[in-house]
Amino acid sequence: MSVFDLQLETDRLLLRPPRAEDLDAWADFSADEAAMRHLGGTMPRSVAWRSLATVVGAWHMQRFGFFFVFEKSTGAWVGRVGPWHPEGWPGTEVGWAIRRDHWGKGYAPEAARATMDWVFAQHPWQEVIHTIAPDNHGSKAVAAKLGSGLLRMGTLPAPYAGQVVEVWGQARAQWLAQEAAR
Repeated sequence: MSVFDLQLETDRLLLRPPRAEDLDAWADFSADEAAMRHLGGTMPRSVAWRSLATVVGAWHMQRFGFFFVFEKSTGAWVGRVGPWHPEGWPGTEVGWAIRRDHWGKGYAPEAARATMDWVFAQHPWQEVIHTIAPDNHGSKAVAAKLGSGLLRMGTLPAPYAGQVVEVWGQARAQWLAQEAAR
């Protein structure tokens, strides 16, 4: 089975690796100043294409990458959530970015929970982190809902070189114990 056949489901969401036909939704998201505030800023469509190709390439190189998230009821593209660990990153991350018109619906923690279950079942990661800008209170709330806490301060590699982030997260054992208790 190809990784591109992979799908995760929650009660409300479908998660799958990105495809070429997702470019329009990704480019629209990438042009939204509020949504991209903590993700390096807006991107014109040509750069969004390159960004999409990077995510698809991560799936080929590492057998994981961001999932694109869709509402099951409408088929609407919600955002991207999932595992991320490019060269020089401060750890094995599960991150999220949700379209502004879907903020406040609980989609980020719902999709991140499914992704973290998948990561710990399929990969030998001993820790999952979430790199969060110090003023990104929404992402801190999502991390807290996942049971993650502030672990340390860190910096990101180029093209974000020197950007200070809060590194939230938790160990595999903590996640598995927490999920067993759910």
